Amino acid sequence: MSDRSPEQEKRTATTAKGAQRRALILDAAEQILFESGYGELTMRAVAATAQTRLGHVQYYFHSRTELIAAVLRRTLDRSLDRLAPLFTDATAHTPPDTEGLVRQLLAEHDDPRLVRVYAELWALAGRDEAVATVLRTFYGDYQDHVAGFLRARDPALTEAVCQARARVFTALIEGAALFRSGIAAQRTEAADAELINTATALLG
Repeated sequence: MSDRSPEQEKRTATTAKGAQRRALILDAAEQILFESGYGELTMRAVAATAQTRLGHVQYYFHSRTELIAAVLRRTLDRSLDRLAPLFTDATAHTPPDTEGLVRQLLAEHDDPRLVRVYAELWALAGRDEAVATVLRTFYGDYQDHVAGFLRARDPALTEAVCQARARVFTALIEGAALFRSGIAAQRTEAADAELINTATALLG
C-alpha cells in the first residue's frame, strides 16, 4: 500500500502521462525528420503523426525551433550513450585497440537516414543558435571523451594537446560522414583505409 496521499498519486500519474505524451511528440517529430526532412517538420504535421491535438504539441514545445532542438538533443544523447563506452572499453585494454575503436565510431555512419538528418541539422545550426548550442554541447562532450582516452593512454600529454587532438579527431570522424554517405562523395575502400590510419594515429 502506498504511503502517498491521493493528491500525490494524482500528480505522479499526471506527470507520467505528460512524459509519455512528450515522448510521443518527439517520436513523431523524429519520424518526420528522418523520413521527410526538416522542411516537412511543422507543428501540425507532428500533431497529426503523433495523433494528438496541435494544442498539446504547442503546450510542450512553444515553437518549432524548440521542438527541433529537443529532438536533436535526444538524438545526440542517444549517440553519446553509444559512443562513450567505446572509449572506456578501449582504455581498459593494454594496449588499447585504437583501430577497432575508430572502426566502431565510423560504423555510426552506416545509417544513411541518420547521416542525412545530421547534415540537415548542421546546416540549420548555421542559422539557429538554439540548435547550434545543442550541437556544441554534444561535440564538447564527445571531445571530452576523446581527450580522456588520450590522457589515459599517455599521461605525459598536456591538457592543451589532448584537447587539440580530440578536436581534430572529432572533426575528422564526424566530417567524414558527409563523404562516406554519398552526400558529398561516394565511399571508397582506399579513402576509408587512409581515414582509419589517420584517425588511429591521432589516438597515438
